Amino acid sequence: MGHPVYGSYPLPQALARGGGQRLLVAAGDPDTAELLTSVLELAGYRTGVADSGAELARRLAEHRFDLVVLDAELSGLDDLARGGRFEPAYRPPVLLLAACESLARLVPELRAGERDYVTKPFRIAELLARVKVLLRDAGGSRRGGTLDHADLVLDDGSCRARRGGRTLDLTPAEYRLLRHLLVNSRKVLSKEQISRYVWGEFRGGNAIEQLVSRLRRKVDGGGPALIHTRRGFGYWLGESSGPG
Repeated sequence: MGHPVYGSYPLPQALARGGGQRLLVAAGDPDTAELLTSVLELAGYRTGVADSGAELARRLAEHRFDLVVLDAELSGLDDLARGGRFEPAYRPPVLLLAACESLARLVPELRAGERDYVTKPFRIAELLARVKVLLRDAGGSRRGGTLDHADLVLDDGSCRARRGGRTLDLTPAEYRLLRHLLVNSRKVLSKEQISRYVWGEFRGGNAIEQLVSRLRRKVDGGGPALIHTRRGFGYWLGESSGPG
């Protein structure tokens, strides 16, 4: 069985690296679990493994993990969601590995933690970048799982965004971009900063311009503009009076 990933290890030095944090890999496929644990350990993390929803619940009840890397196809997730008795003392952030068509399938019992996702087949650079961001964000403050500015609201609990009464139909990349702009509202973000947050690497050409343009149409289509360009510097989110 081929690994659901592009790229290989050993890891280039430029990739995001950890500092010994404890990560739980929840994947039923042994090849996928072996690949993930090898990559994460080479990147400086300590790992544990769960091969089912029941094992995931048991490991989280027994140990405090800093983050869970969760394959959406893990067996027993539906039973875990229906059980209603899974209440670990600490709910770690979750990085979900999912096919595009199954991104809406998330685990309610893990909802209180920070969450992000990479689509399969995933790339090692993006996986490690998302792990790094999740661990960093989990160490900061949360505002009830939501970010907002004016009438724009992003809900990390449901991975959805809305402006006023409109629900915004965002792709994963658009969602990450909007989140990054909201966290850094009224601050100008360079194309490189945005690219490395959204994709885990710098993408040249007009990739950022196209992504910002698509997001701007969805966010600003029904109200005053919130996403702005600082020509020669980057992009920022806020009222049109200018960044702070």
